Amino acid sequence: MISSEQNFPQRIRSFIRRQGRITPGQQLALDNYWAVYGLDPQADYDFDEVFGRDAPLCVEIGFGNGESLAKMAAANPGINYIGIEVHRPGVGHLMMQLAEQGISNVRIYCHDAIEVMEHKIADHSLAGVHLFFPDPWPKKKHHKRRIVRPGFVDLLVKKLKPGGYFHAATDWQNYAEHMLEVLSAESRLVNAGNGADYCERPDYRPLTKFEQRGLRLGHGVWDLIFRRA
Repeated sequence: MISSEQNFPQRIRSFIRRQGRITPGQQLALDNYWAVYGLDPQADYDFDEVFGRDAPLCVEIGFGNGESLAKMAAANPGINYIGIEVHRPGVGHLMMQLAEQGISNVRIYCHDAIEVMEHKIADHSLAGVHLFFPDPWPKKKHHKRRIVRPGFVDLLVKKLKPGGYFHAATDWQNYAEHMLEVLSAESRLVNAGNGADYCERPDYRPLTKFEQRGLRLGHGVWDLIFRRA
């Protein structure tokens, strides 16, 4: 059960709510575009009705400033995307990008991703789940805060369609190894690495400026893709 305290302790979260500074442009986007792109975490939705069509549905957990999600949505107009992010400046920044570029296939929750996934996403409904560069919580005493753990994987399996995928990327090798171990232990998921533990970055995952800078400095990046059997 996902509610097990061993898997998801009630008072432990994989994120810290930082207030951050909201720029005037981000605040303007929140004020003007929430009704267009925002989703109420207390409401129940038929996402086909929300997007006005029946299309594959992908969720991105913790999209940061939304740069990669906006690029993905623009490049893949046939896919519906739900982004989940707790930090308002990032939500505002993504809304600015969506409005400026006329991107219509993204909707946003500003809420705890686990709560949204548990209570607002139907079982066996997702074509994909993305988790790009989550907080690695590098200190060993903080590893319990990492989002990828057995309870989270069980939740993924419930929400993915057969053949649906989970794609994680990290620039922390220790976290990559941790995720590989946890995901490989789930018999209902199959590693899509074609015999390798990790995958090459798929074309659909854009390189972020942060990632490009890290690669120039010789930093590693690990992509893991597992499919629902």
